[in-house]
Amino acid sequence: MARIDYYFTTVSPFVYLAGVRLEDIAARHGAEITYKPVDAQALFARTGGLALPQRHDSRKAYRLQEMARQSRKHGLPINPQPMFWPVNPAPSAYAIISAQTAGGGDLGALVHGFARACWAEDKDISDDAVIRDQLEKAGFDPALSDRGMLSAAESYSVNLEEAVSRGAFGVPFYITGEERFWGQDRLEDLDLHLSGKL
Repeated sequence: MARIDYYFTTVSPFVYLAGVRLEDIAARHGAEITYKPVDAQALFARTGGLALPQRHDSRKAYRLQEMARQSRKHGLPINPQPMFWPVNPAPSAYAIISAQTAGGGDLGALVHGFARACWAEDKDISDDAVIRDQLEKAGFDPALSDRGMLSAAESYSVNLEEAVSRGAFGVPFYITGEERFWGQDRLEDLDLHLSGKL
């Protein structure tokens, strides 16, 4: 069985714009996804990237155009300036890590739910009520938001170190075997790779 390690943050517009295409691809190929939320700002700093405020204006403008294009392409409405952004991604990341450990729900729906809440619904995904609501909607016990936080925080740090050591430098980032794919716009290539066509 193929395995896909998925490095992401819930506060990335491009994680949101990926929708649940990764989950559809994995289902088609019988692949297993391991969800690995990371601190994207720390990942950028460790691998030569720049936080958004430090980027050149031309890069910022292109980012907005690409967000609008991908939104239209995939039918996912997006607010380019969400009410609660930037926001601390750690609480939602901890909830995802705890949910993955606990099992019983739909992790893809949970990840997409947090990203959608940020980028399309103007919700504060660091707020406990929002976290509990997203857990419940994805079929998990909402009380997970209160349990295992120390362990989840440790896993969050480990995910960052692992991402750096495996060559990830942005989000969303997908690794299967030795093959690395950066960006939601590379999901088609991941699909082709798993099909043995690329």
